[in-house]
Amino acid sequence: MIAMQKELNQFERSEVWELVPRPSNQSVIGTRWVFRNKMDENGIIVRNKARLVAQGFNQEEGIDYEETFVPVARLEAIRMLLAFACFKDFVLYQMDVKSAFLNGFINEEVYVEQPPGFQSFNFPNHVFKLKKAFYGLKQAPRAWYERLSKFLLKKGFKMGKIDTTLFIKTKENDMLLVKIYVDDIIFGATNVSLCEEFSKCMHSEFEMSMMGELNFFLGLQIKHLKEGTFINQPKYIRDLLKRFNMEEAKTMKTPMSSSIKLDKDEKGKSIDSTMYRGMIGSLLYLTASRPDIMNSVCLCARFQSCPKESHLSAVKRILRYLKGTMDIGLWYPKGDNFELIGYSDADFAGCKVERKSTSGTCHFLGHSLVSWHSKKQILVALSMVEAEYIAAGLCCAQILWMKQTLNDFNLSFEHVPIKCDNTSAINISKNPVQHSRTKHIEIRHHFLRDHAQKGDITLEFVSTKDQPADIFTKPLSEEQFVDIRRQLGVISP
Repeated sequence: MIAMQKELNQFERSEVWELVPRPSNQSVIGTRWVFRNKMDENGIIVRNKARLVAQGFNQEEGIDYEETFVPVARLEAIRMLLAFACFKDFVLYQMDVKSAFLNGFINEEVYVEQPPGFQSFNFPNHVFKLKKAFYGLKQAPRAWYERLSKFLLKKGFKMGKIDTTLFIKTKENDMLLVKIYVDDIIFGATNVSLCEEFSKCMHSEFEMSMMGELNFFLGLQIKHLKEGTFINQPKYIRDLLKRFNMEEAKTMKTPMSSSIKLDKDEKGKSIDSTMYRGMIGSLLYLTASRPDIMNSVCLCARFQSCPKESHLSAVKRILRYLKGTMDIGLWYPKGDNFELIGYSDADFAGCKVERKSTSGTCHFLGHSLVSWHSKKQILVALSMVEAEYIAAGLCCAQILWMKQTLNDFNLSFEHVPIKCDNTSAINISKNPVQHSRTKHIEIRHHFLRDHAQKGDITLEFVSTKDQPADIFTKPLSEEQFVDIRRQLGVISP
């Protein structure tokens, strides 16, 4: 009751609505209460939260709302910011806007029912006409983002050219960076006074509920240490093991056996596809801090439409591996090196079902791994060279995005190296002549050659044993797996 009353008081303070007679020619959207226990990174309940939400599924496009799209920060952009903060040796802080969506203005005429259990005694049949957005409305996130971005731009911030969730403010030689993920805000500056100034600025406009050093964000636990930053998700793994009854399972040394070849297994026994998809979705989120399970999860994810027992046992093995390596995570060491470097590799015809190859790429800023991919190629490669060339193209595309994003940090990179362990693929990128081996490769993959000639990237040879992208293409033996995991900077705290 106290939590509900607090929520309604917030509505009053924010002047979200006004009570009016029920309109005869307009639909009225229902409301309901949602109750939640807010927990910290150790799973301890911090507070009980009640949220009044609109039943937005009743809204009709063109009548109740127009645009709903809102930009959301990519996880690799957040990791790049963490690596940059480590390199520049400044602390990142987080703040949370209290009932953020109640701050957004809406343009449409929207009516909602009175909150259940809190109807007006004098006007029980009246409804609320909204002046501002609130939770559950389809346009609420957009309205909030527009309000916040306009406010920051008015205060002298510049929006990132590529990443529109990044806002930058420079003052002499110092820089303040602000990253927005809906109502969560991360910020940091090379001068502490800029952080204090930003905090006061936000408090003057919005009601803030929390502020402090960045330590728990989107399920990621972040520890700032003297030598660097450590990112892991032990709480999330514990919850995952509990949810799928794997707390007592035996541990494994690797997430997938190097001898396993998953296929459709049409004669195998079918299992509950909803549970299987839940497991895959949960594990995919875990790959935000655990690149070591990326390839195994992506392999299992290919069989979500009709999963069999063989696929479930492969997923359970990943969970057993996680049980034994619960505390390991990404390590971003402090240092002078902040060069952008990419690695690309491919497993030729690795998919047993369609005989397509798997591309594996990863990208470092200095010694900090910030981005990685494991992806089945969209066409069947006719040779190992073609598979490697397509993988290098994927790596190049990501590097171009990273280069443009890092421009906002006042960092520019030329001739970014892409390390590849196939000399023939490197030669194709240098040789503009079409011959029998390459004439069938789709034109879109030749943009790699174009950027190599422009000097944006350079392809360089690396031996297979020094190729960390190998872990994203196929299951490896325990010795190889542990060695590459260490090279990636995935270690124990």
